[in-house]
Amino acid sequence: MTDVGSDPTHAAPPDAELPRRVVLSIDAMGGDLGPAAVVEGIATSASKNDDLRFILHGDGDELTKLVRKRRIEDLCEIVHANDVVRMDDKPSHVMRHGKDTSMWSAITSVKDGHADACVSCGNTGALMAVSMIRLRKLAGVNRPAIAILWPSRGDAGNTVMLDMGADVKADSQDLLQYALMGTSYARNGFDLKRPRVGLLNVGTEENKGRPELKEAYDLIARHADRGHYDFVGYVEGGDIPSGTVDVVVTDGFTGNIALKSAEGTAKFIREILSDAFRYTILSRLAAVLAYSSLRRLAKRIDPRRVNGGVFLGLNGTVVKSHGSADATGVAAAVKLAYQLAEADFSRRLAARIAESNQSDPVEQGDT
Repeated sequence: MTDVGSDPTHAAPPDAELPRRVVLSIDAMGGDLGPAAVVEGIATSASKNDDLRFILHGDGDELTKLVRKRRIEDLCEIVHANDVVRMDDKPSHVMRHGKDTSMWSAITSVKDGHADACVSCGNTGALMAVSMIRLRKLAGVNRPAIAILWPSRGDAGNTVMLDMGADVKADSQDLLQYALMGTSYARNGFDLKRPRVGLLNVGTEENKGRPELKEAYDLIARHADRGHYDFVGYVEGGDIPSGTVDVVVTDGFTGNIALKSAEGTAKFIREILSDAFRYTILSRLAAVLAYSSLRRLAKRIDPRRVNGGVFLGLNGTVVKSHGSADATGVAAAVKLAYQLAEADFSRRLAARIAESNQSDPVEQGDT
């Protein structure tokens, strides 16, 4: 980070004369591609939804120029922040010295009620640390989790999977909380009345797995009726995209490895298909004939279009966009944040989460 001063002023809520809008707080400076990609992404989102308004946090002069170039001045408020959280900054350093950063400012707008949700492309560890400091954990949540959408053959088109790296450890009570939070996410994000929950393991047999997995199996099964979900038991890696389960629960160590492996595999498939269709004149002709099908395939496995990990277990909604996200990826993260804000997801999740040290979850019929 560069320590060049401070401006603690935060944006006021949008014009009171306007009808109720969904307001998103955007950390515009944290991504690998800089604020230009972020502003282009929110402009794309704004063109598809008249209800969106934004509070942009970062270099005021640079953001003003970018916003004017995209002609979205009327949709944005700009809050100047002198500092930036960089990808190699340690979360502990940001917690002590990050109050003047665009990331800290963006999360504070949610805390203060000026925005409905926050979106950032910045350092994941720092974003989680700052979010926990500013927003605090929900009552009864021991470890917040990062939930992502995994493309699948299910009716919703995606499987919710958590945790994807917020914490590498998870005991049985943590895994139960992940199941409850993931169920609420699937229910509110995809209108699934009774999501199917699976616990990721090295096999589907009940005698397999570590002791904490076996304990979690019993806890998740026991809470299924009160939690309004169907527990399908243990699932394996191949079940994640199969459509047989809506929520996959695992620890952050396993989840993050699975995610990075899938992203690498998708990239590998795109590359070898491209090489294969360029190999001969006949293969190039075949590529032309299969063009529409190949476009559908590329779109379906494009990680940019399911970009956005949601921090679950906090008093507020935070969406973590991939650090290297381009405008398409940013627009996808903004769309996700908008959908969750519009569904009042943060309140519904708080109502659903039961204290993990109690035998029965809190009964909440409207979540």
